[in-house]
Amino acid sequence: MTTTDKITVLLNWKATPYHLPLFLASKMGYFTEQGIKVAILEPNDPSDVTEIIGSGKVDLGLKAMIHTIAGNARGYPIKSIGTLLDEPFTGVIHLSHKSGITNDFTSLRGKRIGYVGEFGKIQLDELTSHFGMTPKDYDAVRVGMNVTDAIIRGDIDAGIGIENVQQVELEEWSVQQGRSRDDVKMLRIDELAELGCCCFCSILYIGNEEFIKNNPEKVTKYLAAIKRATDDMIADPVAAYKKYTEMKPHLDSDINRKIFQRSFRYFSRDLKNVERDWNKVTNYCKRLDIVDSSFVQNQTNEFLTWPLLPESEPGVEPATVETGVVEGGCRRCQHSSIAQPVFA
Repeated sequence: MTTTDKITVLLNWKATPYHLPLFLASKMGYFTEQGIKVAILEPNDPSDVTEIIGSGKVDLGLKAMIHTIAGNARGYPIKSIGTLLDEPFTGVIHLSHKSGITNDFTSLRGKRIGYVGEFGKIQLDELTSHFGMTPKDYDAVRVGMNVTDAIIRGDIDAGIGIENVQQVELEEWSVQQGRSRDDVKMLRIDELAELGCCCFCSILYIGNEEFIKNNPEKVTKYLAAIKRATDDMIADPVAAYKKYTEMKPHLDSDINRKIFQRSFRYFSRDLKNVERDWNKVTNYCKRLDIVDSSFVQNQTNEFLTWPLLPESEPGVEPATVETGVVEGGCRRCQHSSIAQPVFA
């Protein structure tokens, strides 16, 4: 148990545009105003995050929903206390001009498919069985978080990534090569698996269960500061991103601004764990044999002290929003009417 007012927080990856609310809360002094000190840490290996938090070496952190469930099922005492990103599209990303992959999943037969960690491989293997294939029908390559680079180098034909990061990176690279952004395609796992949501890759605020139990006031203050920063970001994304890049100058680049722009519609406005999504992902994890029928969901909204928004309609995708962060506007926004964001 932590005995000071300091809280350690471990990111799920290196500092990325979608981590803005955490860093903005620090930058604006919102943690200090709550009477807590927050040390934000970046992992050397994202695969270690659930174990490090579960062991109590770090108090709180971030992780995708499927990893949060799987980590708990494996004996790491971790729990979700809120949501950062709701349902970012996740799938098998590839360059259509060279991959030989089509919208038919069976076109992955004989291909080298990159995955981040253990559960990506489990998902791919389960999908192959859906489409009359076996794990021997494709070549699985563990590439960690370097999916984009592995595709560019030609080490793999395709890889699992998310629409608001790896797909953006590949699209920008494709343009630099004189091709269209539309050369980058994604086979969405939620559609292939008939899940009805991309919620298994929702990015959650998680914590060590003992720390949460022994420090409820700190957890409440931590989330209150992040909620305030999230409100600032939603109200003025340009100013918020400018403040973020003052802390992380390497994010002050065109491609990172585009990643933020693409991520914006997925930010949870009220930070809640969405019960419908948790139910779907719990059932999906049972299907993948990650958890058994006795699994009890390791999530709570008890530390969110503001009114929570109603859950969005099932299957309704959040609207694209022009943030103003990308100079000249977002390509996807220029060709569509701008709607107000809808967040689950």
